[in-house]
Amino acid sequence: MSTPPRMPDASSIAPVLSIAVIGPDNFSRDTVINALSGCLGSLTPDLVTDPARVDEEALAIASNCNVVIVGLDRDPDFALDLVQTICDHGAAVVMVYSAQADPDLVVRAMRAGAREFLRLPLDPGAMADALAQVSARRKAAYISQRADGELYVFLGAKGGAGVTTLACNFAVALADESKKNTLLIDLNLPLGDAAINLGIKAKYSTVDALQNAARLDASYFANVLVRYSAFLSVLAAPTEMTPYEFSKDAFDRLVGVVRQEFDYVVVDAGLRLDLQRTALFDKSATIYLVTQVGIPELRNANRLIARFSEQDSPNLEIVINRYESGAMGIPDSEISRALTRPPQWKVPNNYAAVRKMQNTATPLALEDSTISRTIRKMVKAACGNAGIPEKKKGFSFFR
Repeated sequence: MSTPPRMPDASSIAPVLSIAVIGPDNFSRDTVINALSGCLGSLTPDLVTDPARVDEEALAIASNCNVVIVGLDRDPDFALDLVQTICDHGAAVVMVYSAQADPDLVVRAMRAGAREFLRLPLDPGAMADALAQVSARRKAAYISQRADGELYVFLGAKGGAGVTTLACNFAVALADESKKNTLLIDLNLPLGDAAINLGIKAKYSTVDALQNAARLDASYFANVLVRYSAFLSVLAAPTEMTPYEFSKDAFDRLVGVVRQEFDYVVVDAGLRLDLQRTALFDKSATIYLVTQVGIPELRNANRLIARFSEQDSPNLEIVINRYESGAMGIPDSEISRALTRPPQWKVPNNYAAVRKMQNTATPLALEDSTISRTIRKMVKAACGNAGIPEKKKGFSFFR
């Protein structure tokens, strides 16, 4: 037998929530208002009206209210259009109510942006629980007015440089080393492999987040992220070849929101040089430029280093991946000359270890190897734990 939901303390909600109820049917609308009154005491909603007359008022409702509750039964199509309009143009949390619980209607409401689907007649405590969640999110929004989380972007100088391998293992090690909330974003669209490398399946993807940029917040991310470990979440690339086209604003919104929600954000940017004018390459970010010892790779890296040497550019660290001293007859002095500066990191070549990781979905960071030790050094330098002795054994996660 489940425990009935606890009724929230009215004083914790009433001072911070401004609520509008929109519905054409007097009886169902009054049912919702009575449920609100039971949670909050004396309540006068900001607006009680017929949806057919509020189309032009939708933006005003969204800007003036914290919560908008919309009835669906009279004209579901119009009501859902109104829900989407409010969600796209305002910060209000939208709930819907209906005497019908048709699964298709529920899905359509969620896709339109509704956060709660209230079935009439209301179960005891359903409204209270919904408002308590809204209040908690608003409280979290105030708390999140802190310094942005650190942003680490892995960018390749050429295809096949090993960006995904390094980004995934860096994120795994960073979450374990810091014990802080960390997010890995796969922006290597449309064929990102971060989820495969970590052995996870994702229902939603980076494309879903970018397509809903106007509605991005902590609650939305709770539904689209995959939890990999206690401190690491993943926003994966789509599993299929999904057509996509996004504006700079969408990327800026994504980066801005995740940096408010997470202490560390790690991005597998692949070869996404087209994103250099977005917040992804903000001057506060750290860019790990991943290259190899080869003429094409070093040439590309040289040009990118010149680009990132401009004023107000992000911090740039050069990573030589699959490094072998003297490989291809190119001495270290020539590598530094080609790059115009010495690389900060040299990740040893270990084909067998990387292949095993890809086949078993067990990150290198979970084992002890020459590659994992270098990645841990990068992590310790990034999160300020450079003086901590390296671990001799692989660490584990509860999954």
